Amino acid sequence: MKVNDEKWKEKLTNIQYEVARLGGTERAFSGSLNLEKRKGNYCCVCCNHILFTSDMKYNSGCGWPSFFSEHSKANIKRIKDYSHGMERIEIRCNYCDAHLGHVFNDGPKEHGGERYCVNSASMDFKGIN
Repeated sequence: MKVNDEKWKEKLTNIQYEVARLGGTERAFSGSLNLEKRKGNYCCVCCNHILFTSDMKYNSGCGWPSFFSEHSKANIKRIKDYSHGMERIEIRCNYCDAHLGHVFNDGPKEHGGERYCVNSASMDFKGIN
């Protein structure tokens, strides 16, 4: 999905643009979706591609929304990230290349052991009644 930078700036808020298009990170415990508990789907803020469901979300206590798995249609990209003096795995939307956050190996063992640590600013929540 090719969209020029000016179109992203028009579509997104400042924090959404900073996180999703420039690879930034919102402050811990500041994101609107960190404590979200309603049933629904979490989609990419840029392209609306489904990423996670509420059934995959759990409270890891890290300060960002955490998920133990991705939606079967998400196909999230993983990229080695050596910034900030550490090795991490960055996650990006496979459809529009939006920065989502990182994935770590400290998630619930009963669900495979991964923790997708995702910025609220990179997602839209769509509630299900």
